[in-house]
Amino acid sequence: MNIPRSVTFVRLTLAAALAGTVLSGCYVVPLGQPAPVAPSQQSYAVAPGPVSQTFSARLYPSNAEAARYGAVGGTVTNDMNGRGHFSAQIGAEQFQGEATRVAGSRTTGVANATGSRGGNLSCQYTMNSATLGSGQCVLNNGPAFTMHIGS
Repeated sequence: MNIPRSVTFVRLTLAAALAGTVLSGCYVVPLGQPAPVAPSQQSYAVAPGPVSQTFSARLYPSNAEAARYGAVGGTVTNDMNGRGHFSAQIGAEQFQGEATRVAGSRTTGVANATGSRGGNLSCQYTMNSATLGSGQCVLNNGPAFTMHIGS
């Protein structure tokens, strides 16, 4: 059987066109090379955390046992999360401790501190504003003080 040349030519042309169409969807990917990573140029703003505030605390004698110490100075540092640090110097003893708001209250709190010579100072206070407050403090051996917080 003899196939005319023109039919063979048409078949070869169609086969080449079909092969070209099929192979045009292929591409070469190099192996073993990681994809390039572009550095991030985006920056994010971070909200600042609460800033702590430090207030002066003045303790004034309110009984005869405390009168021998006279007026006492101290500090209260509020960390703005319902807690803080409390310190005072009473006589030769340095007191360090915490101040905490009473649960459910925005104004009342307690402060407790331990002394460098074994004493304990316990206070209850009320904040009359964001920066002013007052309360009572008692040493474990009896001296009692009236406390003023703020300036």
